[in-house]
Amino acid sequence: MKSTDTQNPKVRPEDSDNSTAFPDFLQTFKQSLKNVFHTREDIDQLSVVRGLPPYVMRDIMACNPLSTFIQSEYGGRGGHPIEGIAVVEAASYESLALSLIFGINWALFIQPVTKYGQAEARSSVFADFIRNRKMGGLMITEPDYGSDALHMQSSWRQEGERCHLQGTKHWAGLTGWADYWLLTARKSTPAKGLSRDIDFFICDANAPGQNIVVEEKFNNLGLYMIPYGRNRIDVSVPETHRLIPHSTGIKMMLDLLHRSRMQFPAMAMGFIRRILDEATEHCRSRMVGGKNLLSYDMVQARLANIQSAFTVCSAMCINTSERAGIENNLASEGLVANSIKTCITDLMQESAQSLLQLVGAIGYRLDHFAGRAVVDSRPFQIFEGSNDILYAQITESLLKQMKVAREKNLSRYLSGFELTIHSSSYFEKLLDFELNPSMSQRKSIVMGQLISRVVVMDMVLKLADRGFSPELIAGCLTNLQQEIAGCVTGYAFDNRTEMLDLEHDQPSWRNFCL
Repeated sequence: MKSTDTQNPKVRPEDSDNSTAFPDFLQTFKQSLKNVFHTREDIDQLSVVRGLPPYVMRDIMACNPLSTFIQSEYGGRGGHPIEGIAVVEAASYESLALSLIFGINWALFIQPVTKYGQAEARSSVFADFIRNRKMGGLMITEPDYGSDALHMQSSWRQEGERCHLQGTKHWAGLTGWADYWLLTARKSTPAKGLSRDIDFFICDANAPGQNIVVEEKFNNLGLYMIPYGRNRIDVSVPETHRLIPHSTGIKMMLDLLHRSRMQFPAMAMGFIRRILDEATEHCRSRMVGGKNLLSYDMVQARLANIQSAFTVCSAMCINTSERAGIENNLASEGLVANSIKTCITDLMQESAQSLLQLVGAIGYRLDHFAGRAVVDSRPFQIFEGSNDILYAQITESLLKQMKVAREKNLSRYLSGFELTIHSSSYFEKLLDFELNPSMSQRKSIVMGQLISRVVVMDMVLKLADRGFSPELIAGCLTNLQQEIAGCVTGYAFDNRTEMLDLEHDQPSWRNFCL
């Protein structure tokens, strides 16, 4: 289904600038996406090949959408969170991969450079973004140190007024595409070896001595529009291109990552809205057994779940617009950031799976939106912190706070906890038990799922107070309560099963046939 949320723009994309009112700017951007994806090209066919034709990206960037993320003093539109979310949402309605390209540029390059970059570097880099439509990315992950980023082996040493970086990075979105990179490394000295702290550097991939060698391009399972690969780092960058942390490099990285995780709803918003539109249209027109799919109870349940995800994401976007600005230090906001990232990415995948189930066999094609939605949304549960790990971190963070408060009862603690003070009243009896600080990892993950939903439900209740659709709010609260109740059951159930080490002596069913 093609986007219908556009009308003729008031200005041409190439004529749009900072003086253009944001509603007109956004409308022009939406129209340019509609034109390139549905008139000049067919996005369903574009999505089965890797990368993008150069003219497609040229047309997408014609109105300079990345300027939305850049401060006005550097020639951008101001870097306002609400406007940034709206631009990413518009992109994700048409293409989840395109919204991730924007998300990478916004949260993983432009915002950290704006907040921590030195003045000389900020000025030159952002001028290049505005004038020449350049893009940036971030390299943290290493082949042997994925989730264990604090032990990365990439190193740097001072050489006069330059810094020499060496190492190997992989799974950086926009591999081989980005013009600028934020590179992470640990300082190396002959006496102490690798430092415990982490430093960030801006690398201009087109400058002499700063070329990053792409050793391998990965055949990623989804998100075909975005190139990934393994990169060899052996570059020398000016000392002025080192980011300056406000305290430590690790806290700077946490501030960066937590802000990025809190901005995931921007990518999810348009994507879930598109899923809801596709599912509703299909179920209205598809006739089965003499009646349309909307007449079936299970279909209604799936559609209600998608609407619930839409409502949750709406609440998250408001929260993000008010809390995730670069003026705020989010280094200590791991619990809320991880709750948002894990919950919304689970909802993205669940919504995509429901759409695929509803449309049936035709959706199981790479050139159909439903099949593509399932494959493209799946890695969101993995990158920037695997959800299993983040759920465990949510529980760990909560336990630490409860210990400081000298409170063991979950219900009592949540009733006074800032992030759950409104939603906790729905679960006074259900959560009236003491948490075991020595719980198993699997129980810690289930508890993290539970806490994240209670945190998110609090955001939904705040959304209700602002006048959001009462019907959508009611359905969303019911779904969240059901999911939380399921988590309580999972946490209480005593499951200690482990894999049996049978080596090669796995029993065959044939030996038990009569």
